[in-house]
This record gives sequence, C-alpha cells and structure tokens, in this order.
Amino acid sequence: MWADLAPIGRDPDSHGYRRSAWTGADADCRTWFQEQAETRGLTYETDRNGNQWAWLGDPTAGDAVVTGSHLDSVPDGGAFDGPLGVVSSFAALDELSARGATFTKPLAITNFGDEEGARFGLACVGSRLTAGKLTREAAYELRDADGVSLPEAMEAAGYDPSTIGADPERLARIGAFVELHVEQGRALDLSGDAVGIASAIWPHGRWRFDFRGEANHAGTTRLVDRRDPMLSYAETVLAARREAELAGAVATFGKIAVEPNGVNAIPSLVRGWLDSRAADQDTLDTVVTAIEKAAREYADRHGIDLDVVRESFTPVVEFEHALRDELGTILREHTGQGRDIPVLGTGAGHDAGILSESIPTAMLFVRNPTGVSHSPAEYAAEDDCLAGVRALADVLEGLACR
Repeated sequence: MWADLAPIGRDPDSHGYRRSAWTGADADCRTWFQEQAETRGLTYETDRNGNQWAWLGDPTAGDAVVTGSHLDSVPDGGAFDGPLGVVSSFAALDELSARGATFTKPLAITNFGDEEGARFGLACVGSRLTAGKLTREAAYELRDADGVSLPEAMEAAGYDPSTIGADPERLARIGAFVELHVEQGRALDLSGDAVGIASAIWPHGRWRFDFRGEANHAGTTRLVDRRDPMLSYAETVLAARREAELAGAVATFGKIAVEPNGVNAIPSLVRGWLDSRAADQDTLDTVVTAIEKAAREYADRHGIDLDVVRESFTPVVEFEHALRDELGTILREHTGQGRDIPVLGTGAGHDAGILSESIPTAMLFVRNPTGVSHSPAEYAAEDDCLAGVRALADVLEGLACR
C-alpha cells in the first residue's frame, strides 16, 4: 500500500508532496482509497462533504468505531503526515483479519478531505463541515490563490457542493474515533518509545497582517520619504520570534504576499500570515497580543496602515480522558510489560481535535526520529510504523471486538 501511494503527487524536483484538495493528485489519492476499500469487500461511500468512508459492518447500526486520517498535504510536504494514519488503518484491519477477530461493532476507515488547508487557507475543512464548525455559507466564501472557490473546485472534481454542511446524523452513529499520526516532534524519540498516546492539542490559530504603505521607485525615492511596509513586516517577524521565546510558545510567519512584487519597486502592500500555538489559551493570547502591539508600533513609526484579521482559531483540545485511559490500558495489556504508554501533547491540529466536541476521540503517535514534519525530510522507520499498526490493531480489537 505504501509503495502504491508514494508516487502520487510527488514533485520530481523537491521530492515533496503536492496533494492539495480537489486537484488531480487528490483525486488519485481518493481513487487509491476507494480501491483499498473495495479490495477488502468494505462498503465504500463519500459523504456530503467529500470525506471518504470504508465500512465493515452496518454503517447505520450505531456505536461504530472509526479510524483513519487524511491524504492531502501541505506544499512540498512529507510522505507520512496523514497517509501513515490511513495506510495503517487498512493494515490494522488486515492484521485483525489475520487474527480471526470477530467484530461486535461496525468499523469504518475514513479519509477526511482538505485537512491541511493548503489550497483554501483553512485547515480541516472536511471535518469542520461535518462537525458544524464551518457553515456552508462560510465554506462557499473560501477561495484559493487563483480565485477559485471551494464549491467550484469540488464541482470540477466531480462532487456536488450543494450538499455540504453539518452531518449530525453521521456523527451520532460513531462511538469512538481513533486517529494514528506520525509524531510532529521528538518526544517519543527522546523517551525511546515507538508509539505514544495524545493527551491534548495546543490552542492555535492563523492571523493575517496587512501592512499598507506606498508604492514608489526603489532607486529614486529617498529613504526618509518612503512608506515601506516591508520594514514593518520584517520587524514584526522578529518580534514574533522574540515574544514566542519569552512565553515558551511558537509563532511563525510562514506565508507572505507582496504587491506590486517588483524587484525595483517599494511595496504598497505586504501581507503576512502568522501561525501561533501555545500550551494554554492565556499564553497564546499573550503572545499574539504582544506581536500585534509590536506590529502597530512599527507601522506607526514608518507611516504604515495595519489591519490584523484572525482567519482561523482552534481552542485547546483535551482528548476524552476515559477513551484515552482505555487506550492506555489496552496497549499496556497487549505489550505484556506492565509499562505505561507515554502520553504527550502536540502543537499540531488534527481532524480528531475538530471532532472531539461531537464524539469521543483519541490519537496514537508513531515515533519521528528527527521531529521534522511538513517537509520532504519527514520520516518514520519501518519498524516503528509496524509497531503503530500493531498498536492500532490492538486498540481497534479492544474497542470493536468485545
């Protein structure tokens, strides 16, 4: 499965993956998912929001155990973020079949659409729509860098955008959702464990900073006469690093748009996107407030107008303790070592976090020896991936086969 999926959407120059939502690469990934479902005799369906489902048992019976992740990527992303969870879900089902497991509850494997938000700027679109955290009206307003709207992209890919929206009936049939994911950090590498359990997802958000100045000639305009928004932006980038370090948080300006974007022109507009995350809400608020305060001081100093818009936000997610503890008990019993499985927090958002207010959710992490993610260098060793499959199979057996 890994070998079949690996070439899809891989750039020959960067060796990273470009699997943005509703593109050709995304369609190929979806075809792969459907083929995996049909090969195993699972009932395949696509829901109203474009999320894919592969069912073992009656999808309408209720109290289903669901696993899976996503197949899309950030620009030039790695091979493991998302796909490891989907591939491992099918592999765990194969493992349970080999064990002769008898299911007492329906089981589903899912591929949530547009988790990374690489195309339309909002993460976890498929799960947000399903959970009612993104309205149809707001989804219709989403546009990519070329001005293509989300419904236009869905329609071009052969899906009906008129049906998108909250899907409480589907969620009501799910008793537990467990997402396996490569760790996006080095906690497991430092502890020497192949697999861990998620405790919580840090609160995080994205803010757009629009610095508006005055376009002018780069060669003839005196420095004292300039209203250059790039200066204010650059100082704000440094302020973000400084404030994050002081608070023990993270803050990153990872995307920028410049107008008119000429090498010999002073910009009229510099638009930068801030991503910031922290272990708790108060810390995150402190960091973002301090960054905005610094940005406004820099803008005033250079005669720049500044608008700050919060484009997305996800509060802290505490995974349900009962389900999290049950995973720990199951894995401890299966290892036979009496050793607790490490429990760790993460600064990365996931579909499991979006769904956590609607249904019981939990996550398993697989060791990442370098901690690198959202990069072609993202990696997990085969032995650790197989340990993840076995752990997921143990969990699914404990939840769905009793």
